[in-house]
Amino acid sequence: MSSRPRRVAVTAPPARGTVVPRPHAAAALDPDLTAAARRLRRVQLRRAVVTLTCAAVLLFGLPVLLRLAPELAQWRVGGLPFGWIAVAWLPYPLLAVLGWWHLRRAERAERSDRADRVDTAGHRP
Repeated sequence: MSSRPRRVAVTAPPARGTVVPRPHAAAALDPDLTAAARRLRRVQLRRAVVTLTCAAVLLFGLPVLLRLAPELAQWRVGGLPFGWIAVAWLPYPLLAVLGWWHLRRAERAERSDRADRVDTAGHRP
């Protein structure tokens, strides 16, 4: 017979007041690694706020621009009203570019963080 515990299907949360044993205690993390992870998280959060702000300006700014300058809605581009193009078509490629830009910045931050953690012997963690 195997020494492994028997698998049990969990179909509902444990009853109130039931103590659920943890399979193992969490391992202690290296303080330097923890500090580096916190720094990277702060950088990523700042960059996410910038990206979300740009997206909000784009998505809310186009309708506001058309409301403040109604003559723009009268322009025609390829036979279609510019107001319709600005609200229905223009945001999608701009949001794709914004997503690509954010991904590039996030990857650059991670590469920079990895390079900062290289020890004096030149080994990566």
